[in-house]
Amino acid sequence: MTAAADAPADPPSWYRRPMTWTWAATGAVLALYAVLAWQRRWISDDGLLVLRTVRQILAGNGPVFNVGERVEASTSPLWTWLLAGVGTIPGPPLEWLAVITGLLCAVGGLFFGLDGARRLYAGPVVPAGALVVCALPPFRDFATSGLETGLVFLWLGLSWWLLVRGKTPVATAIVLGLGPLVRPDLALFSVVGFVALVLLRRPRWLAALGWLGAGIAIPVAYQVFRMGYYGLLTPNTALAKEATNSDWPRGFAYLADLISPYVLWIPLLLLAIAAVLARRSRILMLTSLAGALLLALYVVRVGGDFMHGRMLLPALFALLLPVLAIPVTRKTIAFVAGVAAWSVIAGGWLRVPYEGTHLAVSVTDERGYWSWATGREHPVLATDYLGQDVIRHAVDAVRATQQPAVLVYSYGDVKQWFRFPTDRPYVTMAADSMGAISNIVSLDVRIHDGYGLASDLAAHSSAIAGGRPGHSKWLVAAWEIAEAGRGDYATDGEIRMFQPVEIDAARQALRCPDVQEVLASTREPLTWSRFIDNFTGAVHRTEIRYPRDPRAAAQCAPAK
Repeated sequence: MTAAADAPADPPSWYRRPMTWTWAATGAVLALYAVLAWQRRWISDDGLLVLRTVRQILAGNGPVFNVGERVEASTSPLWTWLLAGVGTIPGPPLEWLAVITGLLCAVGGLFFGLDGARRLYAGPVVPAGALVVCALPPFRDFATSGLETGLVFLWLGLSWWLLVRGKTPVATAIVLGLGPLVRPDLALFSVVGFVALVLLRRPRWLAALGWLGAGIAIPVAYQVFRMGYYGLLTPNTALAKEATNSDWPRGFAYLADLISPYVLWIPLLLLAIAAVLARRSRILMLTSLAGALLLALYVVRVGGDFMHGRMLLPALFALLLPVLAIPVTRKTIAFVAGVAAWSVIAGGWLRVPYEGTHLAVSVTDERGYWSWATGREHPVLATDYLGQDVIRHAVDAVRATQQPAVLVYSYGDVKQWFRFPTDRPYVTMAADSMGAISNIVSLDVRIHDGYGLASDLAAHSSAIAGGRPGHSKWLVAAWEIAEAGRGDYATDGEIRMFQPVEIDAARQALRCPDVQEVLASTREPLTWSRFIDNFTGAVHRTEIRYPRDPRAAAQCAPAK
């Protein structure tokens, strides 16, 4: 039964003008979401990591984090290159361009999702499901943040809109194919979306193959580039976070961390009942459900993330697509009212129990932590992060270094930066949180993190059992001293931070075939033969893991 058939015998004037009502409600909820997200504007330190690569592109150094090191430190190629294009706009700082671009993408994704739902029901609708997006703090926090989340919403919303519209199968296939370039795990939704496209249109098999070819052309071309340029099958960040491992218990805890504080099952149940009562295309409904379940299942399988809700937002947004707007009928109005009531309560009062604790451990309110740590309500510019002591001291250490050196931080009783001599004509820094640091210091400074996000050495090292989600690796700085430094002593008063046996072991490990292969793939000049070697060896190289302990790695045996 359609919404029109279920309408009152003598409908009110607003019901007889569905487009006026629908567009007014759509505009209102889009404006509400934009305002709420803008009030939470910020850039995360991880978002600033992306901007370092963007700055290297704009400087002519290629899509790298450090000059002369081909490491893909960004998970989303499409977001990186979008920001590189936006970054050519003169005037505003790149950080503000990233904030505004992310917000526009998020609002655009919500618009396409809402209009797709309107087309699905072909009648007067109200943006009930969109109230969930407006009410949940993570949806507001990560609309900006400098990360690709806004682009994820835009891609999901546009894919849904094209599937519902059903008029341009080739364009739909091309957009669906962009999923793994937005985020690799979105390939799951791409597959589900393409199956739905075929089931909805019922093409001949030659036409279906043509659509498939159009959809995979761009991602396959980029994959060839990735394997030849970076020498890996995946972004370096996937190695750093061991994105193929399983940690179901922690993953379910991460899922509960999003659902429990907001009693999220209440609006989802109400919206599900309303969707069943509305009775629309089963294929499209199942597309949303299957895509969302696969995305959520992947996040749970790998153990979640350290940012509250962030990695589950794509799955939740995909699940909400058919109910972002739903018909107003006698049968559904009570459920709409229930969702509206929940959204007021959730948006105003429901919060995670650790809000305001400012602890960067386990799952964290990332925006709240950095607002507190920097002393700024809206940390957007990289220089805003100088309000945090660790970041300020790291930048000061680089600025105080008058000649090439390897900078290493002491986490012992004496917490400060020490310099080791080097034969290389640049400064190398072994950093911790390095997003802001890398955007303040010169692009010529090589910045490596023990987590492995931007470090080829650390990314291939073994993980720490039970480590923090997304931070389960930590390669000690003895590796950096052995690789780029000279000698065993820091020049700052002849300080010995590491035992010579540890640095010597790291130097021995650096001569192991697997480690040599990793370094050659990223640091040798990119000739045609190097590109071919990188491409053909990408599968093996992606599997390389060696012990993080230099003494164990010196045996040249793979990590257990």
